Amino acid sequence: MALQPKFSIITVTYNAGDVIGHTLESVLSQTYTNYEYLLIDGGSKDDTVEKAKASGIGFAHIVSERDKGIYDAMNKGIALATGDYLCFLNAGDAFYSSDTLQKIVDTVAGESELPHVLYGETAEVNEAREFVRMRRLKAPEKLNWRSFKDGMLVCHQAFYARRDIAPMYDLKYRLSSDVDWCIKVMKASTRLVKIDAVVVNYLQNGLSLKHHRASLIERFKVMSNHYGLLPTIGRHIWFVLRAVIKR
Repeated sequence: MALQPKFSIITVTYNAGDVIGHTLESVLSQTYTNYEYLLIDGGSKDDTVEKAKASGIGFAHIVSERDKGIYDAMNKGIALATGDYLCFLNAGDAFYSSDTLQKIVDTVAGESELPHVLYGETAEVNEAREFVRMRRLKAPEKLNWRSFKDGMLVCHQAFYARRDIAPMYDLKYRLSSDVDWCIKVMKASTRLVKIDAVVVNYLQNGLSLKHHRASLIERFKVMSNHYGLLPTIGRHIWFVLRAVIKR
């Protein structure tokens, strides 16, 4: 019998009324419907929650209260989730197509048990929802926890972790706890499967982009913790050289 995993789609919001509609529409359009949708809102002052409630999505949970930041909100989502896989779809982001979840399910059709991690490619879009480019770092054919030594090769929104191995996000990181989380998930994984498809449209206005320098500093700390200080320094020298070469 083909596997029919349940997805816990978690959207974290704060004053996202201008962009939440695109995310909600992409969820509603999915042809594969074995999912639950959780909206974790930080106490928005705009119409984010009202738009969500009016969308027609059957919420597993909708929470609107103050939190300690985006990763605290994601932890609330994990605590409430009941699906096989966690899917973090941020406000403004969207599934790439209406059959994205079905393509993911088709990928695991021949598996005897659900892989620990499923991951795919990411397209970047602007606020007009226009395609800008494919994500600069391409998802590798083979992925393990050491892969992120070369940077975050898979976008957080295109990285689906099985809920039973997923830890909570470390709140000591304000901007890069997603990198730390993905590495921890991969350390706990023995089967990671690539989806040969673009799975998400990523909106180019994320928190880490708005605080780029601080994000890079924090990401360096994450990588040093997992891979060691000297190897991380060496890798970052290579990152700079790689950027210069590609210009």
